[in-house]
Amino acid sequence: MEKYDAAPRAPSERILMTLKMQGALTSTQLGERLGITSEGARQHLQKLAENGLVSEEQRAKGRGRPATYWHLTEKGQDRFPNSHAALTVDILRSISDVLGQDALERIIGAREAETQAIYRAAMVDCRSLKERVEKLAELRSAEGYMAQSEEREEGGMLFVENHCPICAAATFCQGFCRAEKMVFENVLGGGVSVERVEHIVSGARRCAYVITDDPDSAKA
Repeated sequence: MEKYDAAPRAPSERILMTLKMQGALTSTQLGERLGITSEGARQHLQKLAENGLVSEEQRAKGRGRPATYWHLTEKGQDRFPNSHAALTVDILRSISDVLGQDALERIIGAREAETQAIYRAAMVDCRSLKERVEKLAELRSAEGYMAQSEEREEGGMLFVENHCPICAAATFCQGFCRAEKMVFENVLGGGVSVERVEHIVSGARRCAYVITDDPDSAKA
């Protein structure tokens, strides 16, 4: 299967990346983000739709005509890597069936410990919560999660992963998601609260976490 280039140059590939990162958009919004005309974006979208990579939906806006929003189809989502999903799930199922669930949990725990050590080492010079979350986004993006971070007006940080390269494994075994959240909590600091507010495995477009300083957590 043809996979998505991490540094897309063609307008159609840039459109796929933008829809992956930001969700459904109109042709006008896409044109503004990509520096092309709305009509140009629409033409690319129509070709992508013919190939089954995007689909349109109508959204009512007040009393005017409904606006047309475009989003990735399942086939479009498949253009982004998923770490050999079928093989991964088969291996995990074999471990669980042959060695037992405890063995699978130990493997997840070992992966969690190794990941945590790598992240801690990378964050050694990060002094603030903002710096640590930004570094986490950098690390996760390098692993294929298309991560972003931003400051929230109400305080704290929003950490987003627009893609899950281990989605099939995480769907088969929720322990991976539980372990990753624990890694985030541990590497970001004892006085930090990490709340998952969106979850790809539960049907959301992305995984999103609200990260805030939590003095009570630090005392616990």
